[in-house]
Amino acid sequence: MSKPINKPTQQITDWLTLFGTALEQGDFTAAVGFFAAESYWRDLIAFTWNIKTAEGQADIEAMLTATVGHTEPSGWRIEGEATSNGDLIEAWFTFETVVAIGQGHIRLKAGLCQTLLTAMQELKGFEEKKGRKRVPGIRHVASKNRKNWLTLRQQEESELGYNQQPYCVIIGGGQGGIALAARLRRLAVPTIIVEKNERAGDSWRNRYDSLCLHDQVWQNDLPYLPYPDDWPVFIPKDKMGDWLEVYTKIMELNYWSSTECKGASYNDETGTWQVTVERKGEMVVLQPKQLVLATGMSGMPKMPDIPGADIFKGTLIHSSRYTTGREFKAKQCVVLGSNNSAHDICADLWENDADVTMVQRSSTLVARSETLFLGSSYSEDSLEAGLSMEQVDMIAATTPYGLLHISEKQSSQSMQKQDADFYRRLTEAGFLLDFGEDASGLYMKYVRRGSGYYIDVGASVLIIQGEIKLRSSVSVARITANSVILTDGSELPADLIVFATGYGSMNGWAGRLISQDVAEKVGQCWGLGSKTKYDPGPWEGELRNMWKPTQQPGLWFHGGNLQQSRFYSQHLSLQIKARMVGISTPVYGMEKVHHLG
Repeated sequence: MSKPINKPTQQITDWLTLFGTALEQGDFTAAVGFFAAESYWRDLIAFTWNIKTAEGQADIEAMLTATVGHTEPSGWRIEGEATSNGDLIEAWFTFETVVAIGQGHIRLKAGLCQTLLTAMQELKGFEEKKGRKRVPGIRHVASKNRKNWLTLRQQEESELGYNQQPYCVIIGGGQGGIALAARLRRLAVPTIIVEKNERAGDSWRNRYDSLCLHDQVWQNDLPYLPYPDDWPVFIPKDKMGDWLEVYTKIMELNYWSSTECKGASYNDETGTWQVTVERKGEMVVLQPKQLVLATGMSGMPKMPDIPGADIFKGTLIHSSRYTTGREFKAKQCVVLGSNNSAHDICADLWENDADVTMVQRSSTLVARSETLFLGSSYSEDSLEAGLSMEQVDMIAATTPYGLLHISEKQSSQSMQKQDADFYRRLTEAGFLLDFGEDASGLYMKYVRRGSGYYIDVGASVLIIQGEIKLRSSVSVARITANSVILTDGSELPADLIVFATGYGSMNGWAGRLISQDVAEKVGQCWGLGSKTKYDPGPWEGELRNMWKPTQQPGLWFHGGNLQQSRFYSQHLSLQIKARMVGISTPVYGMEKVHHLG
């Protein structure tokens, strides 16, 4: 006797059936009628060949009208059982388009869709050779011309970029570039990573000695290869660097270290880039069809032009160049800024017995690490429940940015309540504290502006105790030979000045490596258009220019934290593969350029 279908599962099944039928019939008015007036459809390249969220019935109908004809969606089937939470029911499902296999998620309330996620998972006919589809690795037939794996690998390394052109070049060999290259390797896309450092992982090794990842280990897996289950919760930077280096070898990536991109230009007629690189003293010209800037979520370091900087007799550096406080024992050190790097550097200087003062110009959001990650889905609890971090990624993706601030505000309020005494003491120490313009917490600050916060791993207590001196509500007016003069007229003696003043937009790299015209054509990277500080409107509902087509053909941006690199590298790799094999990729909903810089 067959198991009866529970009511929520039946409701989801019926919705998918009716919705799919409406699409097959081209009745988009009927299809939109299955959505609530306030509803969100987030599509990860399955329908739009874009990362796009349609908000409200009118936007959803416009997206359907433009995309269904060439995507031909079908096969809408629920995965597993639906679950219910009060009057809200939700479930996972699968579907197909004419070129791809997809997975999705739906939330229903009173029979109407509140949120819908559709995400491309595989291209039909170009699936990864994994599991039962893995290659044999050897032909068990004697042959005098047979080449072993090592010979073939060495041949590829010697020819790609010289006798054979890569289809894709990735500028930047940190975790983002490496994650994307691993995806492209699995899709048989000839790819070269260009990295100016000597070794893979040096982007971590070269940072300040005390650095550990601020996100927990479960959030930071690279594609295909999770960390060993005894790795620390917060990975030290040199350990992370070693992992990245080993990963490039295991995943057989074509990683050109000690190689610097000197410039790139695009030929509109041929649809080909000309990328000039200097590799170990030799100039090499690469001609890929696709160019990816994987330079992190940030652009060029911001160095304020402060009068007197040229006469300072001590050490004056940007935080990106700071490595250790060992040489500054008993020295007077001034750190300008109050975000993650500023706090970490201040703590490192204190640990090395320096006299350190933080100069805080404006308020900063602080979240205690222990509290921030309470209840996170990226956890041992999820693994024990049978969830992979890839599955957790998909769960996280089901909440559109248009609703995310609601749950994040609730989390922030809970955090403030739990850590009320900590925040009281920090405020009493003179620290300028905020929780976001709309009190929506750390993650919303991250996606809106990529700055303005500190995940506390010890420095805040030092500020409370006065071990790290604090000057707040001031900035630097000028610099003398031996000191910093603040805007209130006070003077701080200084042997070291660290500008922890952040970075510009990623498109700064486009301006430097390609041209300022291309940078302006593309516009600003990152931010949602939330109309908050450093994130002006209009609202876009997805991160600007990230992991999706830009106004410059053949140019992509890939950045963010390790979780974002892992998750979105899949969708970016599928977009690139589709173009390589000639699949039509009509892009829907590409945003206009509103902001530069």
